[in-house]
Amino acid sequence: MPEKAIGGQAVMEGVLMRRASGEQAIAVRRPDGTCSVRHQSAASLASRYAVFRLPVIRGGVALVDTLTVGIDALLYSANESGGEEVELSKGAVGFAVFLGLALAVGLFMLLPTVLLRLFGLIDAQPLVANLVEGAIRLSIFTIYIAAVSYMPDMRRFFQYHGAEHKAINCFEAGQELTIENVRRHSRFHARCGTSFLLVVMLTSVLVFSFFGWPNVWVRMATRLLLLPLVAGLAYEIIKLSARGRGAWQCVLTAPGMALQRATTREPDDGQIEVAIAALQAISPNG
Repeated sequence: MPEKAIGGQAVMEGVLMRRASGEQAIAVRRPDGTCSVRHQSAASLASRYAVFRLPVIRGGVALVDTLTVGIDALLYSANESGGEEVELSKGAVGFAVFLGLALAVGLFMLLPTVLLRLFGLIDAQPLVANLVEGAIRLSIFTIYIAAVSYMPDMRRFFQYHGAEHKAINCFEAGQELTIENVRRHSRFHARCGTSFLLVVMLTSVLVFSFFGWPNVWVRMATRLLLLPLVAGLAYEIIKLSARGRGAWQCVLTAPGMALQRATTREPDDGQIEVAIAALQAISPNG
């Protein structure tokens, strides 16, 4: 992400905005209707060490950095949006993240193997098995996103996701950050984390197909070890696709943009106000 580029993510009843330098701000709607804003700077690994800015390597580093920042942001937003009666510890959030990662491993690594066995394809040619496994993994991911989008709490989360995109689109268009201006912009964005996850899924099919079809435990270990490489390649694809609006960029971004129809919702003015507060905290002249 270029130094001037803004990235972000939705949190509980709020939005996180951040720069590549590590400057970040979280805005959260409290139960009493006020907006809490926390601004801080924490130098990212890429900003401190040149090696972590190299192509492909920077993608894996960005993934780790995003997870670290995201966990802290979720802890802050949960405590701020929950009011005085709710106080989550880092241990509680860490345990929730661990459960989430365990669920992800079960859904996207173990379940595809189980389904392959049920379909009688577990002993197919390695290339065929990898392609079918990838298709199953992508289908599970799409169904999961579609299912959670109907949950009321997740709907509000996706509205804040839409507010984040609208605010960034307004900022990148050089317009003043007002509710009226932000409201007019698209809730979709080419650099969205949803698009990144989808590209990771597609890239993994290609990368994993070069490593045969060993037993399930070796296969899981191999996939986990290859995750930084897959994330790095996906990161470069996202960066390339965000540089223009040519035909090939549209082809690359189309699947992610389509999936954002499920992971974003049109926000209300209050949610847009929160996104603006977070963005203005790191861009006072925006």
